[in-house]
Amino acid sequence: MDYKDLMVNKNLDSRVFGFHFQKGFTFVDVLIGTFLMLIAFLGIFAAFQLGMKVVIQSKSRIEAIAIAKGEIEKIRNLPYQSIGVQGSFPDGELEPETNITRNQVNYKIERRVDFVLDSADGLSSPEDECPNDYKKVEVKVSWQGRFPGEEKLVTDIVPESLAQECEDVGGILAVSVFNALGQMIDSPLIEIRNPDTDEVLKTATPAEGEHYFALSPATYKVMVSKDGYSSERTYGLDEIAIPERPHPIVLEGQLTEISFSIDKVSSFSVDTLSPWGMAYFSDSFSDESQVAESSNLVVGGGEVVLAQAEGQYQSPGYLISITILPENLVEWDEFSFSDSTPDFTQIFYQVLYFDGENWLLIPDSDLPGNSIGFEVSPVDLSALDPILYPQIRLKATLSTSDGTVSPVLNQWQVSWKNSEPTPIANASFHLQGEKIIGKNESEEPVYKYSEDWLSGYDGHIDILNLEWDSYTFSVDPASDLDLVGIDPSPQPIDLLPDTNVVVSLYLEAENSLLVTVRDSETQGAIFSADVRLFNTNLGYDETLYTDEKGQVLFIPLEEATFNLEVGAPGYEDFSGTVDVSGDVAEVIELERTE
Repeated sequence: MDYKDLMVNKNLDSRVFGFHFQKGFTFVDVLIGTFLMLIAFLGIFAAFQLGMKVVIQSKSRIEAIAIAKGEIEKIRNLPYQSIGVQGSFPDGELEPETNITRNQVNYKIERRVDFVLDSADGLSSPEDECPNDYKKVEVKVSWQGRFPGEEKLVTDIVPESLAQECEDVGGILAVSVFNALGQMIDSPLIEIRNPDTDEVLKTATPAEGEHYFALSPATYKVMVSKDGYSSERTYGLDEIAIPERPHPIVLEGQLTEISFSIDKVSSFSVDTLSPWGMAYFSDSFSDESQVAESSNLVVGGGEVVLAQAEGQYQSPGYLISITILPENLVEWDEFSFSDSTPDFTQIFYQVLYFDGENWLLIPDSDLPGNSIGFEVSPVDLSALDPILYPQIRLKATLSTSDGTVSPVLNQWQVSWKNSEPTPIANASFHLQGEKIIGKNESEEPVYKYSEDWLSGYDGHIDILNLEWDSYTFSVDPASDLDLVGIDPSPQPIDLLPDTNVVVSLYLEAENSLLVTVRDSETQGAIFSADVRLFNTNLGYDETLYTDEKGQVLFIPLEEATFNLEVGAPGYEDFSGTVDVSGDVAEVIELERTE
């Protein structure tokens, strides 16, 4: 068989047995292989780490338990009177903490000894003249490193006789912790502190909410707390002249009892608001959708002009708006318009009301000059009684004495106050609870909670971690703001544990400015436009941002003339002045940049 036959047979074998010979691996093959190997090795490494952790922790735990057992045995072999921690009560030979190294691991040994008051002997305070019935010893062994942990052993050591029990001096402080319903709190943190140095002397987290502390005769500061709960403590005479809950005094051989009430914290969601808002009707005449009736006029393209016939403008013509029927109307504000009246042309504006059957002119007795018509913008409508005139229509009469020229009406608008509140940014207020912690030297109450707050840029603030109590909101008169209403009412407002209460504070001032920013073409509100109001002479300079209604309220203000600057992305900046006296509303229309 020659070389050619050999190659033919080789190819035939490869086809028969399904083998396909390649010269090497592609880059993709290498990446996939590497990725699969990485997954496999990561899994093996994670399993190895877990195994190492279990082994190391098990070894450390076994060693810690052995150390703790050894300490317990040493303590059991001490004389009863010697079982105590140095510098604590009961005092004894034991060091508070020591360190020991085993198998290259450093272990920290912490020791604690407490007396236990137990009525099992048939006696309890005050009949039991020796309340320190036996000692509870706790040994905690902890270790650090890559896999830290701790182990704790507890044992009771009983005196040999009543005489030995009564040899120890000191007393018992019983601390009980309840919730708002008078039920015991599980596992509160109770801290016994030195009232002079605030050093923590003893702590406990009793599952039943009550703990007995064996203490040497002295005065102690007691604090109780729990995550997510309110806190309480005792007070010294150096803090409050007449404390409601003074530091307890532990007497020799006596049981001193003290109780506290804590519960889950709550919150207020507070909105600072003006009790009024502004709303608007406007028409820029892009079409006839806002027109109820017209005659001899052409409406569209942002203007109203006289109709033409044979190349001449026909005069007169009139236009009546659709019905303007505000919701929650409090007070009409003003009627404004924008037009151009070349020589020989006029536009007169009037306001109509509905008498139940027809739309008629509001009489001059209620709107002076309405029968003749108005030519100068704006027209003050604030004297109109909102009960007599809950709805209105606008009328414009266009005329010319020269058929080659027509007056042009570009836009008109009516504004009014309503009862929809407007957010007040950066408003200050005070919040005070009814619970007191004592009285001062003048025997005036010292409240547990009394804080000043400032609402945010949107007139909202959440006040968190409040204790259950009855709270009162107030405003400092020096702020020139008056609290004219609150919801819910009346005050004080009860705040129950683990609840959130939404509160609306309605504030007023003698002078304020409500700015509305709109698109000049669409008349839509411009959100988050920056509005700066300032008066150098008064030292006033405030920048606020419009809400979703395109509005922002400056309050309180002095009666004066202010500079006003408005800007928004995609719009031309505006600058001008505004006279503020009373509650003033200003509409700013921004033009889009090209």
